[in-house]
Amino acid sequence: VAEGEFETRFVEHAYIEPEAGFAERKGNRIEIHACTQAPVMDQETVAAVLGLELDQVRILPTATGGGFGSKLDVSVQPYLALAAWITGHPVRLTYSRRESMQSTTKRHPSDMRVRIGATDSGRLTAMEFDGDFNTGAYSSWGPTVATRVPVHASGPYMIPNYIARATGIFTNAPPAGAFRGFGVPQAAIALEALLDELAETLGKDPLELRIANALTNGTRTVCGQVFSQGVGIKACLEALRPAWQAEKKAAIEANLQNPTIRRGVGVAAGWYGCGNTSISNPSTFRAGVRTDGKLVLHQGAVDIGQGANTVIAQIFAEALGVPAMTVTLESADTDITPDGGKTSASRQTFVSGNAARLAGETLRRRILERVNAEEDATLAFEMGCIRVTGKASSHKIDLSALPVENGYVFEAIETYDPPTKPLDENGQGEPYAPYGYAAQLAVVEVDMELGTVKATGFTAAHDVGRAINPLLVEGQVHGGIAQG
Repeated sequence: VAEGEFETRFVEHAYIEPEAGFAERKGNRIEIHACTQAPVMDQETVAAVLGLELDQVRILPTATGGGFGSKLDVSVQPYLALAAWITGHPVRLTYSRRESMQSTTKRHPSDMRVRIGATDSGRLTAMEFDGDFNTGAYSSWGPTVATRVPVHASGPYMIPNYIARATGIFTNAPPAGAFRGFGVPQAAIALEALLDELAETLGKDPLELRIANALTNGTRTVCGQVFSQGVGIKACLEALRPAWQAEKKAAIEANLQNPTIRRGVGVAAGWYGCGNTSISNPSTFRAGVRTDGKLVLHQGAVDIGQGANTVIAQIFAEALGVPAMTVTLESADTDITPDGGKTSASRQTFVSGNAARLAGETLRRRILERVNAEEDATLAFEMGCIRVTGKASSHKIDLSALPVENGYVFEAIETYDPPTKPLDENGQGEPYAPYGYAAQLAVVEVDMELGTVKATGFTAAHDVGRAINPLLVEGQVHGGIAQG
């Protein structure tokens, strides 16, 4: 048995761009341009603050300059709306760094007590996790953290006997909220540290201990969920094996040769469920063809730097069967784009991507049905027409001759909601449709004379069933400031 108590503290998001935006009153409506991860949630909150109907509030997301979870909560939006509404003049506001740090959420501090058991052969047998998470003076995303942590605290490992509890606690501290993982990184710190202790106690290699206990296709998670495919953690860990063996040997040699520089090697793994935990998590997309032949995708999923604008357009284009450059993107705007859901919990590529896929498939089917073309026919969008070319026939659809509805002659609106099931009283169910998996090897050198640290990492990731080649990342830390 390995056991321990672990504490983590507040962490500030410190994104490059602090909260910023501007607002204008236009008649009986308010329009807000601001950095956000959740435009529809902003719309709902501003409407509630001002006592307006939902359709009186328009949110137009601007470039976020970094979000990481904190920009899920409103910040400048209600102040901008209130000032513009009362004065009738355009209003703009940018937080200073001090104001941003004073008024926005932080990563949840945690106090965790964890025990893990294993057999002499290194097979994990049981785990108990109990964590208190300081959500500060307001809830923010505290309930989400308390729900997500027990599902993930086991890590991507097979643990047959498992009990986990997490509690969000109100305090007089600053509010804590979403920050890259909703509490999962805090729990991973405790788990991975104890796995290293178990490996040392049992005389096992830390990497091999993890590989031996890694989840695989067909095995049960601690929630009783079984995936027939896409469980990639073992492949990630095995991908690190050559670098792990080489770096361990290099560390021993380096420590013998130079007593002033100490080198260490570590390994850890993680998993993360995509989207909301055990509850509905839909995304809706709209696509259409105009009379001039322009193909338009209404993309309501906010791109905060993760590439949603690119990848979702590519998914839509592939489903429709046209080059991505054919697609004209209408980015998030509560007046013209359906609700793509909030950009959080690694959900947009999978959830909104599937909604875009469905929209592309539906639009393609309607075009082909118009001329009774075969399923594998090719589409070409030209000025005022669509050319449909099959093996046995070809057609030209004159778009000017078709009726226009909602601005389009062909239109598709599709929603995708991941297939999840609520957890029962024993925490059993299907909380997520897919998980992402990753493993990392880290080499750290400490110069005892200069007081500097150099860290090199090898990461292997398996995200929603797609393997990514190991990446090499280097950086240096001087006085707590990361460089590189």
